[in-house]
Amino acid sequence: MIRAPWLRVAGALFAVAWGGNEFTPLLVMYRTESGLSAATVDVLLAAYVLGIIPALLLGGPLSDRFGRRPLMLPAPLLGICGSAILALGAESSALLFIGRVFSGLGLGLVMAVGTAWIKELSQAPFDAAADAGAGARRAGLSLTIGFGLGAGVASALAQFGPAQSVTPYLVNIVISIVAFIVLIPAPETRARAATPGRLLDDLTIPSAMHRRFLLVVVPAAPWVFGTAATAYAIVPGLMAQQVGDYRIGFSGLLCLVTLGCGVVIQTIGKQIDSVRSARGTAVALAVTIPAMALAAIAARTLSIGWSIVAAAALGLAYGMLLISGLQEIQRIAGPDDLAGLTAVFYSLTYLGFFIPAILAALDRWFDYRQMFLGGAVIAAISLGFVSLWWAKHLPQHPHREEPEPAELVESY
Repeated sequence: MIRAPWLRVAGALFAVAWGGNEFTPLLVMYRTESGLSAATVDVLLAAYVLGIIPALLLGGPLSDRFGRRPLMLPAPLLGICGSAILALGAESSALLFIGRVFSGLGLGLVMAVGTAWIKELSQAPFDAAADAGAGARRAGLSLTIGFGLGAGVASALAQFGPAQSVTPYLVNIVISIVAFIVLIPAPETRARAATPGRLLDDLTIPSAMHRRFLLVVVPAAPWVFGTAATAYAIVPGLMAQQVGDYRIGFSGLLCLVTLGCGVVIQTIGKQIDSVRSARGTAVALAVTIPAMALAAIAARTLSIGWSIVAAAALGLAYGMLLISGLQEIQRIAGPDDLAGLTAVFYSLTYLGFFIPAILAALDRWFDYRQMFLGGAVIAAISLGFVSLWWAKHLPQHPHREEPEPAELVESY
């Protein structure tokens, strides 16, 4: 019996995140076995953003209006459709594209609606013992563990198992069915409005114009999946000749290293984050700078060892960027637009998934070492910008873990 209601929702986040990232370590397989070009595969990697962003931007605000359950329950079913289409589409770039979009639709819903639902289930009356940051940590860990295990299991099955283009997706279908069944009894936390206003008004998100969000969260958000995509979408391709026939397995290994380090840093994120400053975000960007430099070293030396070290550093940056961003927005958002602001945040994070395609286009003018070093410079600029607003425009809510000095709090 599941005693903690938030675990029911976390199971759906885990299953759909698994389905969203199981495709990533198989990129090498589609290049070598299905004959797809590198450019096509990079487009397919980013294709599920076309599903994620509308699901985020519509699903989040609509769940603030109609409740979490009606918008969350379809997510595992969309993920199942995505995995089924991907299993059938190994030889068809069109089917792979459609399957990725379906996976994105499911992932967008769980990220916006599920993150808000877990946050609400991680406070009284559902979990009075949880601290103020528990919702962000639980949601972030559910997603990251799903991303990591999905990639790891998929790569192992594709490398060593039968029907390498089918079996990884069948596993996710089974997990998603179980997650859907477990999710059904989860308690609703946001009642449907008795006298709702205009739907168009609900799709607007006032807190997205909060100066804290614009000046601290927005500059760091694209780095969340920018770091992750660098580690497990770009670096494995650079190391393909070094690992030979174990390309798929090595790609999965880098996913596990990246996301495993992301899990570790998220478990201690509470000690790094502060309600009085942008310390969590600043630390995350500070880690991003040397992480990109390590990726440049890996690209220059084509060393397996350096690529693993770079993936670990990029994973630490990813994990801290994710958890610090979630904690910032959960402090900024009002009760009526929590899911909506979560959706905007995640939409910005997924801009990072276009980085592999952008770098592939720039490859004719720059090598990857140069581009990664350029990324380190951009991360340093982002850190400088965030530091300007270190303790400004702080929101003030009654659920704070610690009091805010009056002089640090500004309205927006």
